[in-house]
Amino acid sequence: MKIKPDQNAVTMIQELSDAKAPSGFEDEAVAVAKKYGAEFADVEEDCLRNLYLRSKNNTGNKPVFMLDAHSDEVGLMVHSIKPNGTLRFVSLGGWSDNSLPASKVLVRNKYGNFIPGVIAAKPPHFMTPAERQNAGSTSIQSLVISDVHFSYDEEHDVMIGKGFDCRIGCAALLETMRRLSDENLNVDLVGVLSTQEELGERGVKVAVGKVAPQIALCFEGCPADDTFTEPYAIQTALKKGPMLRFMDKSIVCSPRYQRYVLDLAEEKGLDVQSSVREGGGNNGAIINTSLDGIPVIVVGV
Repeated sequence: MKIKPDQNAVTMIQELSDAKAPSGFEDEAVAVAKKYGAEFADVEEDCLRNLYLRSKNNTGNKPVFMLDAHSDEVGLMVHSIKPNGTLRFVSLGGWSDNSLPASKVLVRNKYGNFIPGVIAAKPPHFMTPAERQNAGSTSIQSLVISDVHFSYDEEHDVMIGKGFDCRIGCAALLETMRRLSDENLNVDLVGVLSTQEELGERGVKVAVGKVAPQIALCFEGCPADDTFTEPYAIQTALKKGPMLRFMDKSIVCSPRYQRYVLDLAEEKGLDVQSSVREGGGNNGAIINTSLDGIPVIVVGV
């Protein structure tokens, strides 16, 4: 069963995707989430900029169900300015180095203004044979956030933008809580937009202790694999539904909880995929091993 997003959802995703909010600087993404979440949740922040959305229907005497999505995205931070005016930077989170040369970026100054820039590379004419072999060798550098703007191809139902890891997860969390806001639930629902996931799941380590849930679900934005993988091994194809991972290098998701959700999706006729990941990690690993151990699954868009 395929359902196209309505315009309100598209607008929310656009605002989340366009937010300039790398790890440690999640302010813009948090502001967007607060605006949409205030309709159906009591909202608060902590000093790490974790955002807590507590359903207005919570009673305080039910098991706590925590929904999590991380609000940060990978970015770059200026290390120093070279004598020729170009910038040396360090990464905030993991980048593919091959994707950086020729990328447009926006550099934030101390006044909060964004200055356009581009990550340049040494031209091949001047490269040594060894540098050509490495396909990159950025020698003139700039930063701090990708200069990409959201667009939606309605005809093909495809969104293009930056930060879908994990702003699409943030949108899924907000939309889930909105749809459940009129339901009489057997749990107290708490949504968390956690910070600094790209730097080692830092924000959720604080958030899970504050929320103290009995069960949890992590929303993620996960990479598609259907353009380069043998057909028999494809696990995250575009338009085949969200992916529930059995494991990655950081977690074995709670097997009985995982099976329950996969069976429920099949019963309801919902498109869903499952995967066994050889790499990657996510906030679920922190939640799963916190407190007394918390059952958790990861739903990746």
